[in-house]
Amino acid sequence: MSDKFLLGVSPLHPCSYLPDQQERLLFSLPEQPLSAEVYQWLTDHNFRRSGEQLYRPYCLQCQACQAVRLDVSTLQLSRSQRRLQQQAHQLNWHWRWQQQPLQQNYFPLYQAYISKRHADGVMYPPEPEHLQQLLSCSWLQVSTLEQYVDDQLVGVLVLDHLPQGLSAVYSFYQPDHKLALGILAVLAGTELCTQQQLPYFYLGYLVSQSEKMRYKSQFRPQQRLILDQWQSFC
Repeated sequence: MSDKFLLGVSPLHPCSYLPDQQERLLFSLPEQPLSAEVYQWLTDHNFRRSGEQLYRPYCLQCQACQAVRLDVSTLQLSRSQRRLQQQAHQLNWHWRWQQQPLQQNYFPLYQAYISKRHADGVMYPPEPEHLQQLLSCSWLQVSTLEQYVDDQLVGVLVLDHLPQGLSAVYSFYQPDHKLALGILAVLAGTELCTQQQLPYFYLGYLVSQSEKMRYKSQFRPQQRLILDQWQSFC
């Protein structure tokens, strides 16, 4: 990886995760060449993808955003996760991997999810263009993991493909479903990694103070990126 990779810095703006906090971002400039290999290197420095660009928090007074990844060979399900799987299979829940995402089928579900769960966030009101940014990238393979109960689509997990694993970009699902579809999406993603013989499943940022993101701490053992070093948490 070249040490001359150029990045831009955003102005300060309200934090997406913590109220009463300001954040700023480092982001890849449009003229910088990107690839899955570059993305993998930057993933180990806390970067994520948004559309065609990569970004990471760059807050001088706060280091709350810690990337999380799971080593799928060592993941141990908790008792509640095993019960959830049993309940899901009793309802004929299953998942499918779509190598070519089907945006036209996903927007009603995306719209319902954003409107119910994130009406106070930056993604509201939901727009087809927002969904398209999640699902497409000219320099990277993007796929989806679809969740079904019987033949009904109830959830979609958008995945980026990296040399060392799959990265969860965004998950949306029926907001009032009786199953914990967000947890099931992660469990299905680890199964897909195993099938594809990929060692890691990347969960994105964990912000311990954010109620909406705290569920990521349930998956153990896990590794968290702290000061550019992956550290294990059992």
